[in-house]
Amino acid sequence: MDDPTTRMDTEECWDFLRRQELGRMAYHLLDEVHLVPVNYAVDHDPVTDRRSILFRTAEGSKLLGVVMNADVAFEADELVDEVAASVIVRGRARLLDEHEEHRADNLPLRPWVPTLKYNVVEIDVTDISGRRFELARPWLHMIPE
Repeated sequence: MDDPTTRMDTEECWDFLRRQELGRMAYHLLDEVHLVPVNYAVDHDPVTDRRSILFRTAEGSKLLGVVMNADVAFEADELVDEVAASVIVRGRARLLDEHEEHRADNLPLRPWVPTLKYNVVEIDVTDISGRRFELARPWLHMIPE
């Protein structure tokens, strides 16, 4: 039997992240780990070839969490027919200052929920990995009695 799991290389991971818009960020706040959905965009500087993840957020626990502890994990996934894919990123998050926030203006990054989100957070990626999974999901192919 062929291996139903395939590793993505770094470029495949970044291509996957560019095609997605919704991911989940895990962050620390005091003694707890929180997991929140965020709509995001990949920022790529072609001069330095530096890539990072940007998202907008309002004041609140998510922003407080990344300011207090920059270590985060981020995940985006997809399920299409019988194939699932997942990319996991580890990195350090930081609030962009007013001189850097403009980077988000040139990306497809607008709040999905009609609330004011003036803060732009960047995740500087230190580790990225991804996998594709061929799914059996036999219960979808069973004939009802």
